[in-house]
Amino acid sequence: MVARVENEADIACMRAAGRAAAEVLEMIESHVVPGVTTEHLNQLCHDYIVDTLGCIPAPLNYRNSPQSPPYPKSICTSVNHVICHGIPTDRKPLKAGDIVNLDITVIKDGFHGDTSRTFCVGKVSPHAERLVRVAQECLYKGIEKVRPGAFLGDIGNAIETHAVKNHYSVVQEFCGHGTGRIFHDAPQVLHYGRAGTGMRLEEGMTFTIEPMINAGTRHLRILSDGWTVITRDRRLSAQWEHTLLVTGSGAEVLTLRRDESLG
Repeated sequence: MVARVENEADIACMRAAGRAAAEVLEMIESHVVPGVTTEHLNQLCHDYIVDTLGCIPAPLNYRNSPQSPPYPKSICTSVNHVICHGIPTDRKPLKAGDIVNLDITVIKDGFHGDTSRTFCVGKVSPHAERLVRVAQECLYKGIEKVRPGAFLGDIGNAIETHAVKNHYSVVQEFCGHGTGRIFHDAPQVLHYGRAGTGMRLEEGMTFTIEPMINAGTRHLRILSDGWTVITRDRRLSAQWEHTLLVTGSGAEVLTLRRDESLG
């Protein structure tokens, strides 16, 4: 079943969930500094989600299959060559030059808001800064293609074209997804592919676009914890994500941050 809003009440709930997720990233930005641990960032986000926003952190104890271990934290923290689903830890503080993706999903009144951004920790190298910038541009290129009557393949093609033009690769094993009352729902939103292919977009659909862009090859490895995904060549990876609503004329970005301007 494809995730979609059925009425104005659903739209209001999705907007509220998206705004809450965006607020978490706005709050945590000033704390992403050299010397902080990803576990500390996790605790700050958890407390803000639960105590300030009155929401539920969707990743906590989430299973992606009945056989998988439950995810043990409230946010995902993916540092440098970690592509996605990095588990917060106290073991290794962030240092200047690192890049880290913070992936936030909250549940508010039964609806999900899902977003992420890659932060630069202190001063980073020019090649790391460029990767982070291009990965964000890839997200925006995908968003530009969202409108009723367009195809899912239009989104993936725009993302892949921009990444390859900049000599980067696109992770293919993980993708965007429908979201709403269900965390991960149909459709799957690939970040590569051919324009004019795949499902046609319809007004009212709600889904994420979340390209994972690698400095090296697209190939990956999943660690023994069952969650952490790293680049096989251990080169950097960056990711940005928004939750979208297909409107009558285009897309509404439900997780837009207050300091953010698309494009």
